[in-house]
Amino acid sequence: MSETAPFDTPAPQDAHRFPCDQCGADMRFAPGQNKLICDHCGNENEITDDGAGAGPWDSAEGGIRELDFRSALRDRLDAAEMEETRVLHCDNCGAQVTLAPEVHARECPFCATPVVTDTGTHRHIKPQALLPFQLSERQAHDAMNRWLGRLWFAPNGLSDYAKKGRKMDGIYVPHWTYDADTRTRYTGQRGTAYYVTVRGKDGKTQRVRKMRWTPVSGRVARFFDDVVVLASRSLPKRFTDALQPWGLEALTEYRPDYLSGFRAEGYTVDLDEGMAEARAIMDARIRSDIVRDIGGDGQRIGRVDTEVSDVTFKHILLPVWVAAYRYRGKPYRFVVNGQTGKVQGERPWSVIKIAIAVILALLIGAAVLYGLQLAEESGIEFGAASVLTTVPQTG
Repeated sequence: MSETAPFDTPAPQDAHRFPCDQCGADMRFAPGQNKLICDHCGNENEITDDGAGAGPWDSAEGGIRELDFRSALRDRLDAAEMEETRVLHCDNCGAQVTLAPEVHARECPFCATPVVTDTGTHRHIKPQALLPFQLSERQAHDAMNRWLGRLWFAPNGLSDYAKKGRKMDGIYVPHWTYDADTRTRYTGQRGTAYYVTVRGKDGKTQRVRKMRWTPVSGRVARFFDDVVVLASRSLPKRFTDALQPWGLEALTEYRPDYLSGFRAEGYTVDLDEGMAEARAIMDARIRSDIVRDIGGDGQRIGRVDTEVSDVTFKHILLPVWVAAYRYRGKPYRFVVNGQTGKVQGERPWSVIKIAIAVILALLIGAAVLYGLQLAEESGIEFGAASVLTTVPQTG
C-alpha cells in the first residue's frame, strides 16, 4: 500500500501509550477486566466507547464492517483503514512485532533469538477488530506448566526452568477472516449397495457387498462467514491452528487501549495469500456439501465448478501468550490461547527418561516371559504326576 499517511494519524510511537492521569506512569490493559490499570499507583480507567476507531464499526448493522477484497487488492482502501507502525523484525523466524518507542533491541518473543530492530515504519491495513486478552500472564503460565506436567518424557530441567516464572509475552497475533458467497455445480456418481452370495474354496458361502454406480449432477450453495486464516509466519502453523476454536462472537472494535502493555504482530501473509488458504478451506467444505447432496451408499465426485462472489475480509488480532526458552542450546516454544487457555508447543523429549522407560519395559518383558516359562514347566510336572497317580495297580 503506497498511500501517504493522513496528517491526523497519531505518531506510531504514541499510538499505544496511555499515561496515568494520577502519576503519569504508563497504564496497561488488565486481561478480562475491560480497563486500564496503573501498576505504579493502582489507578484504574474503564475502557469506554468514545467513538475512537469508528471507521470499521458499522453501527447500523450492529457489527464490525467487512472490507471489500477486490478494492484492497487494487490498493483502493480508504486512508482511515491504513496505519503506520514501528516494528521489530526477526531474521530468524520472520516475526514483525510492534515496539514501544524507547525499545531498540530485545529478544524475539517467538524464538528467543537476540535481535536488533530497524528504526523504520511499516504501512499496512489497520486491524478492524480484536479479541481482548481474558487470561493474565500468571494464568497462562499456570496453564503451560500443567501442560508440561502431563508430558511424561519432558526433561525435568526444562519443566523446572519454565516453572521458575520467566516472563511470557502477550502478543496479539494477526489473522484474516473472509466472507464469501459460493455457488457450485458438480458432476459425480451415486453408489447403491447390493449384496451377492459367493461360495469359497472351502465350500462355505458368504455375502459380499458390491456397489452399483449411477451418474448424477447437481448444485450446492453456501455462504461462508469468517473463515479464519493465520496472517503470520513467526510460529509453526500447526501450533496456532491447534489453538482453535476462537470465540469470534466476542470480537470487539479495534482500539489501542487493548494493546497497552502488550505487543501486536504485523501481518506477513498478504491478503491474497490468505485468500488462497481460505479457498482451500472453503473447497473442502463444499466437497462435504456435495457428498451429502449426492446421497446414496457411496459417492464419487467428478467435476466441480465454483463461482465465488461478494468476497469481503477483516484484519483481526487474536490474543496469544508466548513463551520461548533456550534449553541446552535448543529453542522450545509454547503458545497459550489468551481467551481459552488452550496450550500448544514443541514437545520436548528427555533421552534419559526414554532410555529408562525402554530398560524398564525390557525388564518387565523378561520377567513376564520368565514367569510364563516357570508356569509352563510347573504345568508339565503336575501333569506327569497326575498321570502316575492314575495308573491302575496290578498284581
